Formats: sequence, C-alpha cells, structure tokens
Amino acid sequence: MKLYDYYRSSASYRVRIALNLKGLNYEQCPVSLLDNEQCSASYTTLNPSALVPGLDTDRGMLGQSIAIMEYLEDCYPEPSIFPSSRWEKAKCREISLSIACDIHPLNNLRVLNYLHSEFGVNQNEKMIWYHHWLSRGFQTLEALLSSDTHHFCCGDTPTMADICLLPQIYNARRFGFDVGPYPTLLRIEQHCLHLEAFVRAHPDAQT
Repeated sequence: MKLYDYYRSSASYRVRIALNLKGLNYEQCPVSLLDNEQCSASYTTLNPSALVPGLDTDRGMLGQSIAIMEYLEDCYPEPSIFPSSRWEKAKCREISLSIACDIHPLNNLRVLNYLHSEFGVNQNEKMIWYHHWLSRGFQTLEALLSSDTHHFCCGDTPTMADICLLPQIYNARRFGFDVGPYPTLLRIEQHCLHLEAFVRAHPDAQT
C-alpha cells in the first residue's frame, strides 16, 4: 500500500496511526500542502478531491480518513480499532465524527486560506475563528468522555476515536490553543502516547 500524506495533516496522521496499530507495512508518498502539490495534475488524477490522505490499495485509490480506517478494519480485522458491542461501536463513531466532521473541516488549511483570500480575514482573526471551533468541539468531547475512567476513549484499548483525538490535540497545541481545561482528553492522550503506533505516526517522527 502507498499512503499519500502530509506530515502535519491531522487526517493523514489518523491513517498513519491506524496502519501502525494494525501492523501494516506501507510506503509513504509525501504531498506538500504548503507547496500546493495536492492540486497538481499528477495527484488529482489519483485523488480528485485534491486532499490528503489518499491510500493506494490493490483495489485503487481511497480517500477520506474515516473511510480508509473502516476499509482497513474490514480487510484486517485484528487487532480491531472498534469496540465489540454495537452501542460502544456507535459511541466510538460519535466521538470520531465529532472530530472529523464538526471540528476539523472548519479549521483545515483550505478553509483558513479561503477566509483570507475571499474575505480579507487576517491572521489574528483566523486564530479567533480556529480557537472558537476548537473550544466548541473540545467542550463536547470532554462532556462525552469525562464520566468514563477507562484508559482510552472507548475502553482499555485504542479505537478510531483515539486515532481521531490525538491529531486534533496536536493541532490545537500547534496553533496556541489552551488544552488545559480538558483533563479527560489530556489523560487519554497520555495513554495513547505510551504506544509505539501513536509515537511512530507523530508528525515529528516523519522524515
């Protein structure tokens, strides 16, 4: 498998964690978002969305991190990145989609660039926007998770929910967002960062 990714892309970071947790070998093909390589003809021929990640499989190219993780789970079910019960599996998806649908899309690079190019939003105003949606999303996640004492979002083994959470915390810190008011999220983060699969997927570990 080939993974087309950018080292700081939180969606790519998710897929790297999932591949590592499942012990799968893959070739990384960097796509620089800063150099706009995702919009090049050579890449959009492979992935018309002009987004990362893109996973090139024996069936073809697959985009969107959630779809990729679901596909990996179906193809390589052990170790699973989902809880076993129907209810916990649904809760895992709730947390994952709260991040992947409610937080991340409002704060990704192309949205921030559009705010600047089309509406003249300056850097300080962009950070107000960024922090607003992080605050709303993290408050939701903290409320969903604070009553649970397990090591991870959905039990005592990492799931897709943790895979989505860790990159979002990384991005929050990178843009100066105070994560201190979210102790449950930080507790889960620390448990994840003791696992090699998460450490090897970290942006700082990419070459």
